[in-house]
Amino acid sequence: MRQVSEADTGVIAARLLEARKAAGLTQQEAAEQLGVSRPTLIAVEKGTRAVKPSEVIKLAALYGRTVNELVRPGAEPQPIEPHLRASLGADRDSELQSVIGELTAYADDYRALERLTGSAPRRQFPPEVSVSQRVAVTTFAEDVAIRERSRLNLGDQPVYELRSLVEQIGVHVFYGGLPSRLAGLYAFVPDLGYCMLINRKHPPERRRWTLSHEYAHFLADRHRPGVDHVHAPKRKPLSERFADAFAASFLMPETAVRRHFLAVTEQKGDFQTADLSRLAHHFYVSVQAAALRLEDLGLLSRGTWEVLMERGFKPGTARQLLGLPIRPPSEDPFPERYRFLAVQAYIQAAISEGQLARFLRTDRVTAREMVDATLTSRDLDADGHEQSLQMPEQLSLFDLAS
Repeated sequence: MRQVSEADTGVIAARLLEARKAAGLTQQEAAEQLGVSRPTLIAVEKGTRAVKPSEVIKLAALYGRTVNELVRPGAEPQPIEPHLRASLGADRDSELQSVIGELTAYADDYRALERLTGSAPRRQFPPEVSVSQRVAVTTFAEDVAIRERSRLNLGDQPVYELRSLVEQIGVHVFYGGLPSRLAGLYAFVPDLGYCMLINRKHPPERRRWTLSHEYAHFLADRHRPGVDHVHAPKRKPLSERFADAFAASFLMPETAVRRHFLAVTEQKGDFQTADLSRLAHHFYVSVQAAALRLEDLGLLSRGTWEVLMERGFKPGTARQLLGLPIRPPSEDPFPERYRFLAVQAYIQAAISEGQLARFLRTDRVTAREMVDATLTSRDLDADGHEQSLQMPEQLSLFDLAS
């Protein structure tokens, strides 16, 4: 193991602190496992006492990390957790601390991969918007969603590859094993950018809603980190109401929803539960989100969704009976660019196969398979950003067969 110098002490201390929190261990529990007193461990995590090589080996095993991961050169992890402190209030249990540690570890690894490959992060973010109480928040959110769709040349059609789209803009989207009560976690990390951690346990439609919701935070208050709960308090703050309204408008543009709704009602003279299920499937949202959107637009009466629930309507059963196909969701825990940089670092011999597997949180066999898959994926430039492709020349397809 490389020698731990005094210059490394602060960086290693920060990594040990982050690793312990990500493992969900208290200082007392870690100290007991290490065989030292709690004050000694506190001194190690503060950087006032250099950690011994033998202690690094023990702590790496305890935290489920490699020794190299803890002592590698580079900047210390950015302190996401302290930035989140004010927004979390009293909700700071060990489970949540572990989630914050997971996002911190992802961000730290991402920055390390950029450094190892000499890649530059994307810096051309869309301008921030300011949410004001002087304007109706739903109207403002609708306007922002329309402008953002126009900026991205999306028209008013459904966006099925939402995660890929957001990542191309420069937002880093990770999927993690969050507690079911949490939908997502978001923070702007210095020297990296805006990071989201989305609950991979949730259904694909819920993940897409959370991703759109977090993207609204990126547009409106990207430097104000926080946590989104599944069951939010009844009186939501202005920023949360904006994010919800933006998600609904961005995923289900009013013009497209009205066109779809009118096409059904003009043909049938009615709009039934089967039609609601088909509309939700078309926009790749939950049936609940679709029903509430129709209520907000005045196309269905207020309380329609609640009545459906009281009558025992089951969206999953309805989808099966209608034969609506399930779209396979993205299950990759990492952004495509993160995986690309890890593979690039491995090909350049900047990291070993074992380190590649560690960066990808998998075994070596799967890591090698991911190398092959990444090398045959869509075109990315040297920094891992998707290239803007152009047709090499315009050809008449009628002339090709002659």
